[in-house]
Amino acid sequence: MCYNELGGKMKFVAKYFSELTLSQLYEILKSRSEIFIMEQNMHCQDIDGVDHSSRHLFLEDGGRVVAYLRAFYDSNDKNIVRIGRVLTTTHGIGLGAKLMNKSIEDIKANFKCTKICLDSQKHAVDFYEKFGFKAVSDEFLEENVIHIAMELEL
Repeated sequence: MCYNELGGKMKFVAKYFSELTLSQLYEILKSRSEIFIMEQNMHCQDIDGVDHSSRHLFLEDGGRVVAYLRAFYDSNDKNIVRIGRVLTTTHGIGLGAKLMNKSIEDIKANFKCTKICLDSQKHAVDFYEKFGFKAVSDEFLEENVIHIAMELEL
């Protein structure tokens, strides 16, 4: 395993869908299910067809995906990259900040865009503001969870 600035055996991985190993894809889907279905009790179609056109950015620790998000061009505006499915399997230890810092760097390097957009769960708005995201909408309900649209100008 790789020892690096993330600490221990943890490493940052960024791959397009076709580059993922079967084990990585399995771990991504397992982590998404663990957080969104089991922990947050969301009932939605997680496998929505967007994964094929996404860049998958995650922290891997001993083969386990412990933090994850996906990035993809907005279907209506190719100057915008959307991020979604943001998660950490352990909360309060800085995994989310490590993931966001590395992911924003990766998006800037690999996408031609002027803005990054996301729909934040209401409780996470302060977290995203630390990275420069700004709220651009009123509250709205998505999958029975209150969200707020946010943008980061690049």
